[in-house]
Amino acid sequence: MNDKVKKTEAEWRDQLTPLQYAVTRQKATERPFTGAYEQHWDKGTYTCVACGQPLFESGTKFDAGCGWPSFFAPLSREAVAATMDHSHGMERVEVLCNRCDAHLGHVFDDGPQPTGLRFCINSASLGFDPEGEEGGGG
Repeated sequence: MNDKVKKTEAEWRDQLTPLQYAVTRQKATERPFTGAYEQHWDKGTYTCVACGQPLFESGTKFDAGCGWPSFFAPLSREAVAATMDHSHGMERVEVLCNRCDAHLGHVFDDGPQPTGLRFCINSASLGFDPEGEEGGGG
């Protein structure tokens, strides 16, 4: 799934719910502790809600207590992209789907081992494939 997905804003609006569109295309953030995947612990693969790209496996998910799904590693280095985010008077690293450029959330350096990273991801940017457990994040 390396081919870039490009759609018009109208096509994205037709495909996504208003919350999914706000998060993935307009870089909004869902309210903490409200997302469908915040306390979701089933085994499988979390995917991009916009293009279906596999992003994170359930084995890398942990409860960070922050109110959003948190992972210590993406499924692969190619699955996500990172860029500096200077919005809201903060300096953070934004995480994007590498296939469709959907905003997913942010990554912080306060996560558990083995990576020390916390990918703090909006539930609204995720889908879930219960059959897609890949068996090795990172």
